[in-house]
Amino acid sequence: MLEEHKIKRLNELSQKKKESGLTDEEGKEQTGLRAEYLANFRNSFKKTIENTKIIDPEGNDVTPDKVKEIQRQNNIREE
Repeated sequence: MLEEHKIKRLNELSQKKKESGLTDEEGKEQTGLRAEYLANFRNSFKKTIENTKIIDPEGNDVTPDKVKEIQRQNNIREE
C-alpha cells in the first residue's frame, strides 16, 4: 500500500489542481504519485485474485484454470 504521506500529498495536489492549477513540477509529481498508487493497487488486486478460491452453490470448486495454475506455482494449491 502507498504510504500515508504520499496519499495525503496526492490528495493535496488533486485539490490544488481543481482550485488554482498546478505548476509543471507539481504536475509531474502528481503523475508520478498516481502511477505509484495504481501500481500498488494493481499488485494488491492481483494478489487477492490469485489467492481466491471460487466455490459454486453445490460446493464444487469452479476456480478458473489459469488462477489454479498460478496458485500451484505459488504453492497455494496442492492439487
